[in-house]
Amino acid sequence: MKYKYIFLVFTIILFNCKNDSEKHNIETSKGKPINIKYAKGFSVSNHENFKVLEIKNPWPKAEKTYKYVLISKENAAKTSFMQDAYDGIIIIPIKKIVVTSTTHIPSLELLNEEQTLVGFPGVNYISSENTRNRIDKGLVRELGKNEGINTEVLLELKPDVVIGFGIDGNNKTFEIIKKSGVPVIFNGDWVEESPLAKAEWVKFFGTLFNKEKEADSIFNTIEKDYLEAKKLAKNTKTKPNVLSGAMHNDVWYLPNGNSTEAQLLEDANVNYLWKDSKGIGSLSLNFETVFMKAKDADIWLSPSNYTSKEALKNANAHHATFKPFQNNNIYSTINTKGTSGGVLYFELGTTRPDLVLKDLIKICHPELLKNHDLYFFKHLD
Repeated sequence: MKYKYIFLVFTIILFNCKNDSEKHNIETSKGKPINIKYAKGFSVSNHENFKVLEIKNPWPKAEKTYKYVLISKENAAKTSFMQDAYDGIIIIPIKKIVVTSTTHIPSLELLNEEQTLVGFPGVNYISSENTRNRIDKGLVRELGKNEGINTEVLLELKPDVVIGFGIDGNNKTFEIIKKSGVPVIFNGDWVEESPLAKAEWVKFFGTLFNKEKEADSIFNTIEKDYLEAKKLAKNTKTKPNVLSGAMHNDVWYLPNGNSTEAQLLEDANVNYLWKDSKGIGSLSLNFETVFMKAKDADIWLSPSNYTSKEALKNANAHHATFKPFQNNNIYSTINTKGTSGGVLYFELGTTRPDLVLKDLIKICHPELLKNHDLYFFKHLD
């Protein structure tokens, strides 16, 4: 009897050691990374029966890398993970999703997964006709504001995941959502430092829906069109001088020289007058500084949120002293809106930089892309 007891204890110890060994191998195994060419803010590695998603830079100066396990329902039932090693374990493919930025909507639609969207904070900002139709049918619930999401409604929807957006990690609402058992993943597409890097986040959504091949094909098409347009513009002999932004409360805001907006202008082969400034955000200048450098600019792009020349002049009479104002050569994206008033550029421009670049080339080099109709930009009347 004594020997039987010893054998039983030995068997239990051996079984537990085997389980611990398998668990250890799962945690330390190296997966095969998916191909990401431009984006620096996320990575995905494929393991034998799960994936690991890492979010590296969801906001500027983020100190933590967030790590998530993506696994099928079947494999999750027979696989154990060290909970402390991950920020969430998510069952894929996603069936119900909540996103919090309009920039997330195009990826869902390009992957034909817009039907999985069940809630959004600020549905009036959405421009897409497909998603607006679903909103009108009551299939996408209003969740309030991004800074204060209606958690009661959100939890009623029982989403598989919430794709968050934030300027830092201090969002109490997202903490409540996570504590309620709904995983939250921060999307950092807006932090990326090039137009194609931002567009490549379609692959982030692709992995959530087990549509890596589709996402890769979508991005390759966008990249190809963008690079072809850039090559075409490079052969032009003239470079128009371009001014951007406008004044608010005596401060003129315009893109910094390393921003994605400035990179788009560089790839359109124009002379953006502040291309040599350093930084990825916005410049804040006084009127005199801007006027001295840009009063004789050829083209004025994106004069803030002013919807007409009259509104631009009424806001500040100094705006009318610039040559492109006098020559009626101002273009803006602010008047291309969805039915509820959402600006299309703010929604789709991140995912489709190829269309943005073609618009800029059409405006600045009208002899090129003769068959291209402006998609985001309109002449400011």
